[in-house]
Amino acid sequence: MEAATVVVTPSPAVITALPQHKVLELKPSFAPVAKPSPARKAKLAKKNLAAGCGGYVLEDVPHLTDYLPELKSYPNPLQDHPAYSVVKQYFVNAEDTVAKKIVVHKSSARGTHFRRAGPRQRVYFQPGEVSAAIVTCGGLCPGLNTVIRELVCGLHDMYGVASVVGVEGGYKGFYARNTVELTPRSVNDIHKRGGTVLGTSRGGQDTAKIVDSIQDRGINQVYIIGGDGTQKGAASIHEEVQRRGLKCAVVGVPKTIDNDIAVIDKSFGFDTAVEEAQRAINAAHVEAESAENGIGVVKLMGRNSGFIAMYATLASRDVDCCLIPESPFYLDGRGGLLEFAEKRLRDNGHMVIVVAEGAGQDLIAKSMNLADTHDASGNKLLLDVGLWLSQKIKEHFKKKPNLAITLKYIDPTYMIRAVPSNASDNVYCTLLAHSALHGAMAGYTGFTVAPVNGRHAYIPFYRITEKQNKVVITDRMWARVLCSTNQPCFLSHEDVERAGQDEEEPHLPLVEGENSLLIKSQVTWCNGNGHLCSGAA
Repeated sequence: MEAATVVVTPSPAVITALPQHKVLELKPSFAPVAKPSPARKAKLAKKNLAAGCGGYVLEDVPHLTDYLPELKSYPNPLQDHPAYSVVKQYFVNAEDTVAKKIVVHKSSARGTHFRRAGPRQRVYFQPGEVSAAIVTCGGLCPGLNTVIRELVCGLHDMYGVASVVGVEGGYKGFYARNTVELTPRSVNDIHKRGGTVLGTSRGGQDTAKIVDSIQDRGINQVYIIGGDGTQKGAASIHEEVQRRGLKCAVVGVPKTIDNDIAVIDKSFGFDTAVEEAQRAINAAHVEAESAENGIGVVKLMGRNSGFIAMYATLASRDVDCCLIPESPFYLDGRGGLLEFAEKRLRDNGHMVIVVAEGAGQDLIAKSMNLADTHDASGNKLLLDVGLWLSQKIKEHFKKKPNLAITLKYIDPTYMIRAVPSNASDNVYCTLLAHSALHGAMAGYTGFTVAPVNGRHAYIPFYRITEKQNKVVITDRMWARVLCSTNQPCFLSHEDVERAGQDEEEPHLPLVEGENSLLIKSQVTWCNGNGHLCSGAA
């Protein structure tokens, strides 16, 4: 096998030979101490890479025994659960992994894998000792209440956990001491409602105060539901918990209606959002078709990623132009949006434009000479591209008295966010919640759970926060949109080349046969439970 170029931050990597099944751990192992040093804190966020026997690299997640090596394990109570008695194999094999990419070229290396989610034969919590907390942060999204319900009911019904509390008002609720007891009875019908019964907020990330509250309350499992900013906060909480040597599993459930979380197949609430977006597009189409030279403009969610707009456009087939943040566009001149609108009105007598909220922000700021501002979560505050675009279209056609238009602008953003999840998302939320609690009971921590190529996996926090998932405008899916709408591409050759370069990922180090990489750090081995331990084989 050819030597691979290795890029793993923050430590440089070199390639050498190493027997199979060894773990390439980028954070040194250590024993818990009473008073952790600052140096130890700096070591917590390192990456774990394990060499798989099939020529892949496992990006592993932390385990409580990494810093509590004397922790006891117990038989999983699921082995006596009547609902699982008919399942042929209800425990996940300790060495099962999920491939990040399943389509490879002939010359490609095997690639990165993640640890497969699911129940393990051994657990590190007894049901009576578990005190779990659930918190929701960030914006609303269909399915939040379903995840809360299934976490509570799953812990109770599968593992016999009786102590579960909800933290009200997002991260701030931890140190404001706002909690509510959650039982299967109290959450029984919440999945039929939109929003979150626990309330939410942006910001409020005071890690020390949050972990103080966790420690004071005796909480040993924390389930954090939120987007990439929330997951960054969860990573900080995990590091502080580990620094203090607490037996507490910190688990993330990724949430973003925009579907912009990297690595995972999709985020919950996305299917519901696309389905609800259809209603707005249908209404805009009816309005446009019913008027002479009618134009319907629909603004959908998509701050940095245009997935909702793209999928809603493909599903609708009534859209004449789809504008997303990843694909720049321009209004005036040959090949511009306004010229295309004129042509479409002359040909069809009406048109529908779908625009993601993050599209055209540079054009708006330039035309209005405005500076950037940000919200409490650090997100850039967006200008209303729907209103701006509608106004520009009206101004353009005022100059053409022979082509008078009727324009209707629809913004269903907050209506979509507030609806309950549909059947597909309800099932998905259930699987997410169950995978999360199985991981926590098995002692894994510092991870988020989501499907990768159709299989649920435990993914390190850094993997979903290092970059955002975006529409690849050089991919066939975006080409399908352009074929469906017959809109101009708006892109120059340089734009396309730049987009292709942005999507190229550096290859992670791989293992093939006896040839492997060695990171300059302590080498550890996989033990029988499928997580890391120190010592010789």
